[in-house]
Amino acid sequence: METVDSRKRMKKELRRLLFCTAGAALYAFNLQSFVQAGGLFPGGFAGITLLIQQICTEYLGLPAPPYTMIYIPLNLIPAYIGIRYLGKRFTFYSIYVIALSSVLTDILPTVTITYDVLLICIFGGILNGAAISLSLYVGASGGGTDFISIYFSEKKGIDAWNYIFMGNVCILVTAGILFGFDRALYSIIFQYCSTQVIQMLYKRYQKHTLLIITDQPNVLYGRIKELTNHDATLFKGIGCYEGTERNMLYSVVSSAEVSKVLAAIKEADPQAFVNVIKTTQIGGWFYNRPND
Repeated sequence: METVDSRKRMKKELRRLLFCTAGAALYAFNLQSFVQAGGLFPGGFAGITLLIQQICTEYLGLPAPPYTMIYIPLNLIPAYIGIRYLGKRFTFYSIYVIALSSVLTDILPTVTITYDVLLICIFGGILNGAAISLSLYVGASGGGTDFISIYFSEKKGIDAWNYIFMGNVCILVTAGILFGFDRALYSIIFQYCSTQVIQMLYKRYQKHTLLIITDQPNVLYGRIKELTNHDATLFKGIGCYEGTERNMLYSVVSSAEVSKVLAAIKEADPQAFVNVIKTTQIGGWFYNRPND
């Protein structure tokens, strides 16, 4: 049993490492191709890093410091938040992504794929969101605002990506004042595309409410508990059409769990009626699977 468990654990860690490596490489490639070609600011700590580099060259007359020299120190406080609140293994892999993406950004050559700024914004934003999602999918992050967003999502139960987007807008306004608003406005399109891709691909902190009318509430509750570790509340009511007593289960699950819960409900009670409602915010305790 220990041998099987250790193999599963090793396989999981190898998969995690591969996804993090792919995410870091894709992130660095995007910075050295789409972002550099368009003169964009991707937002977050990466945007701050590029902003500092350009201030050094255009306003101070100094050579641009290496990306690694700025980006890694900026992530020290978020990394502390990760170790303290989000898990050591999660933080270790996140630091790996931060370090690898920084080094690759410094050593990879700049590759210009297209000179169309709008195409750069759209497809660069898609690549950026995909790169971040690869790390998030296996329990890591790209650092910076990802740490902060995950912290608020777990502690406050808030899907914070749109709030992070608004913070990035403030960074881009600063970039616009210093280097021209054309680049800043195009960067907003880039960041919006990135945020939408993350929300589409990574649904851990998004939530849905399930309202289930069923004749087998205990069976369905057992499946929900088994699959998600979430609880449910049973309401008794009267069906207006037939005038008979009906049972309604109320439960909130993460968006990533909805499809498997619906499949389990259909299997256990094909006659069940389910209403799925997108939930923007909840108060109180909500179970999140550990990052580690």
